Amino acid sequence: MFTLCTFFALFLSAVYCQFPRLCTTRSALRSKTCCPPWKDRSPCGSRSGRGQCREGVVFTPLDASRARQFYDDRLDWPRFYYDRTCECFGNYSGFNCGRCKYGYYGDKCDREKKCVVRREIRQLSFLERKRFFSYLALAKTTKSADFVILSTGDRHLRDTYRFVDATIYDVFAWIHYYSMKPILLNSTFDFSRNYAHKGPAFLGWHRLGLVFIEGEIQRLTGDEDFAIPYYDWRGEKNCSICTNEFLGASNAQGFLDNDSHFAFWKSICSGFNYPDAYCQTAGDQCQMERLHRKPGSDPQFKSLPTFQDVEDTLKWTDFDRFPYNASAQRSFRNTLEGFLRPSDGTTLERNMHNTVHFYLGGTMAQVPISANDPMFLLHHCFIDKIYQVWQQKYNATPADYPENDEPGQGPDECTTPYFPCYRNKDFLSSSTELGYMYSEYQGM
Repeated sequence: MFTLCTFFALFLSAVYCQFPRLCTTRSALRSKTCCPPWKDRSPCGSRSGRGQCREGVVFTPLDASRARQFYDDRLDWPRFYYDRTCECFGNYSGFNCGRCKYGYYGDKCDREKKCVVRREIRQLSFLERKRFFSYLALAKTTKSADFVILSTGDRHLRDTYRFVDATIYDVFAWIHYYSMKPILLNSTFDFSRNYAHKGPAFLGWHRLGLVFIEGEIQRLTGDEDFAIPYYDWRGEKNCSICTNEFLGASNAQGFLDNDSHFAFWKSICSGFNYPDAYCQTAGDQCQMERLHRKPGSDPQFKSLPTFQDVEDTLKWTDFDRFPYNASAQRSFRNTLEGFLRPSDGTTLERNMHNTVHFYLGGTMAQVPISANDPMFLLHHCFIDKIYQVWQQKYNATPADYPENDEPGQGPDECTTPYFPCYRNKDFLSSSTELGYMYSEYQGM
């Protein structure tokens, strides 16, 4: 069932998001150093030859003009927090070089893994679906041993920053929320920009997010063959998987039915969406919203994108185009993200990725917190599959990632807020280099 992937040694290591728990101590933050010890008790496993603590954490210099605007803690990630991090050797990886690069395993990270296959959820057997739902429930209820999340009362005041425990799934949902908060430049919020959307980093950013949660669930369950399923929504007039057998039906109020798998899930960072704060409801279950979903209730989004919409999206040959934002025309990225009409590539309208969020409604339509709904995983897995089909069709490489001045979107900028630093352009490499591939379904 599984196929061996081809892995390139120069590519990505196992994925970690910020903030590693060991790097949020008072001493680590004061010294701006994130070089935790491995089990040999040396920083970055240096005594065992796994890595070393290095100066510098990013690929791009901080120019004077951007330094003057340095108010957002995510800008030029992760300079606000760390000047020294681990540099891992060979196939070793992680914030302390304690894990292996993607595609490798074993005590010495010298054994090659198999490539997992992401399948359409309707291709899964009843038992496979049950296993998937049980794994999600485990991730939703298990506190992350490695990571904590950031909460603030006032983004302008570092004294209000605090690090909070969260479950593995909530860490994943928080990453999306944190990256989508408006960018703070010169003490002013810019709502037209964020680090995960409306620019060239959109597709790679979400690809990395899926790899992160997929890997965390594999480690949590010990199931190295686990792969996130996708939802092929092409041409559907109604959401066929919005049933209790799959992702959950909705009641008259829009909350998930009590008999659904996710009936009592709550959304981290929900309830108070203030631009000048991060995740104020973290740790307070009473203030968090229950998941809700109302497919087709928005009169502007009565159906899902068609087969033809996807075909039209795939005809745009340029990965992205100037001005590299939501107004870029004849841009594959901007069309797939859903800011352009796929057929002409110039008319500004909601479609593709964006349409699915708004069609599903509820938590999915509140895009900053949308990753709280497991439907997010299946939707973005299909977006990633379309991306992979485009990459294969045009033999895309990291060289196709455009130079641009959008904050956090440059080719050599770190994908915010993942840790250690991965360059945005690296995600124009094939999915097989990250350890997964896609099944064929409905002719694609």
